[in-house]
Amino acid sequence: MRNFLLNLFERLETSIYKFNGNGNGKHPVPELPKENLRFESMPVRTSITPPLAGKNPLDTGIIRSQQYLLRKQDRSDGHWVGILEADTTITSDYIMLMHFLGKIDHEKQKMAAHLLRDHQLPDGGWNIYYGGPSEISASVKAYFALKLAGYPADEPFMQRARRCILDKGGIMKANCFTKIYLAMFGQVDWRAVPAVPAEMILFPPGFYFSIYEMSYWSRCIVVPLSIAIAKKPHIPVGDDLLKELYVVPREKVVYRIKRDQAGLSWRNFFIDADSIFRRYEQQPIQCIRRVALRKAERWMLDHLEKSGGLGAIWPAIINSIFAMKCLGYPDDHPALAKQLKDIENLVVCEGDRLYLQPCVSPVWDTAWAIIALHESGVPSIDPALQRAGRWLLSKEVRNFGDWALKCKVDEPSGWYFQYANEFYPDTDDSAAVLMALQRVSLPETARKESSFLRGMRWILAMQCDDGGWGAFDRNNNKTLLNHIPFADFNALLDPSTSDVTARCIDFLGRIGFGKSSQDIQKAVAFLRKEQEKDGSWFGRWGANYIYGTWSVLSGLSAIGEDMTMPYIRRAMEWLKSVQNSDGGWGETIQSYDDPFLKAIGKSTPSQTAWALLALLAGGETRPDALEKGIKFLLATQKEDGSWDETEFTATGFPKVFYLKYHMYCTYFPLLALSKYRNALQKR
Repeated sequence: MRNFLLNLFERLETSIYKFNGNGNGKHPVPELPKENLRFESMPVRTSITPPLAGKNPLDTGIIRSQQYLLRKQDRSDGHWVGILEADTTITSDYIMLMHFLGKIDHEKQKMAAHLLRDHQLPDGGWNIYYGGPSEISASVKAYFALKLAGYPADEPFMQRARRCILDKGGIMKANCFTKIYLAMFGQVDWRAVPAVPAEMILFPPGFYFSIYEMSYWSRCIVVPLSIAIAKKPHIPVGDDLLKELYVVPREKVVYRIKRDQAGLSWRNFFIDADSIFRRYEQQPIQCIRRVALRKAERWMLDHLEKSGGLGAIWPAIINSIFAMKCLGYPDDHPALAKQLKDIENLVVCEGDRLYLQPCVSPVWDTAWAIIALHESGVPSIDPALQRAGRWLLSKEVRNFGDWALKCKVDEPSGWYFQYANEFYPDTDDSAAVLMALQRVSLPETARKESSFLRGMRWILAMQCDDGGWGAFDRNNNKTLLNHIPFADFNALLDPSTSDVTARCIDFLGRIGFGKSSQDIQKAVAFLRKEQEKDGSWFGRWGANYIYGTWSVLSGLSAIGEDMTMPYIRRAMEWLKSVQNSDGGWGETIQSYDDPFLKAIGKSTPSQTAWALLALLAGGETRPDALEKGIKFLLATQKEDGSWDETEFTATGFPKVFYLKYHMYCTYFPLLALSKYRNALQKR
């Protein structure tokens, strides 16, 4: 029996790694002949000249922004990249990682601790976005990191932190992943950790509970974490280092997950399943566990190829380091050394402060920089745009990745977000890149057209059965999985969303697809179904309803939708109704928790730009709202052509993890000012 099981799982292990494109998705055939596709957009006509710039505030603002953005270009290869800022949890993790490895850079630890102290709120806690309230997991992590850095509990700022954490329910209210990290250091019992069995790697693709039914980021986070949990490391830092964060004494904590009062529910089903797996963890079937761990290790190592770390995102990278150390990898092992180097590439030092980015965004930033500059009047043959275009072409994915299990194409394509992430291109970046390449004239015409056609076919093939597009996978929408106890980070899945769907049809419309296309018809039906009653659309990847509404109106305009339709006019009227008195638009991140706060917040350059772009896409004819928004952008622009923006206006996981793209307040305002100027010239 033992040999039979080993042989079975070995065969499953081998089959899952054949990324040959033979998934169960459709094989798209372009509905338009190649000669009807628009590989290059029409040149932007502009009357801007330096003498005029001194007389016209709009032209002056555009030129200043244009020059600022061009100065930010990497002259070595032509790309753009801004800092991608997140909350303090990643900086706290960095301090934990040093102690996990037993290699503490005391200067960096000191700089990271300074950053944590700077971000402490008056009530003693730490938040997960600028201006937000204290959050329990971020606060527990920061408190622990500061203790590891040598700060005693009787420091006044530590006492304030402790009171805040206890007021929020104490250490046991932290999220699942925080508890897992704390368990590794002996600060919580492993019984507090939901089951993440390594054996789930053995489920084949297509099985309901396969890892391939999770989002790409969940897959990359969970696989190495399952290795670490199976090994249950114990890093000796003193098991009672956080005893003061328990509401009840640690030895009296009840670890049973509370069930719903309703007897039959999916939540209760998964809680019962978790209890079974936890008992199994105490005495796993060793032959199956060995196969699972070997398979998880192989999966992890295979997915490190051609990437900036596992999945090119912070939590997956740090978890893979934990896993490798648990498996006994020496520090000089090439895979581990690379992951450690990838971690250091995310470090940002500002004076005597240090923080970490969750990942980097060069492909996304470069695509939008090209789009904004071209719209502002920089010609498609300009060397700056050509260098950037060639750089983007070099980033096309040419290997099959996880997405190929559900998406059949003859040739792989797509673009990822980071410098390298070959297994995980995404539709949002790919659509933005192709819209940018459409604006660049390159002598390498054949190369550009081939890349364009592959990218178009890939995007078409990635359309989900509901008519929308997710970011990284097709039909990644099994909502029952959200009830799994370890999935408390609110983003286990990658279903179709309005903003990504809109970006895809925005691209398709600009190259010649229109409302007669069946794919476009399905997408429009999806978007109409997703519209809110007030006319807005939810923003999954940007904050929030302003971002979603801009994305959708831009996409609908590109495919030739009648922008006088009632559902579109509702969106336009909603946008105008939420304009702030200063002429700008803003929306707090809290709108993810409370939809009544949608489009309420301090005006920001990026969100004002999105609202203006939405109104322009909708064909707004009354000038008041547009003029007020443009005046806000011009009034808040700095002399060097840039804008300041302290608010977080982007989203990692709604309600859990938020982002601030430092370049959003550069290229989006430039794009809005330029589109407004160009619309005026057409009248």
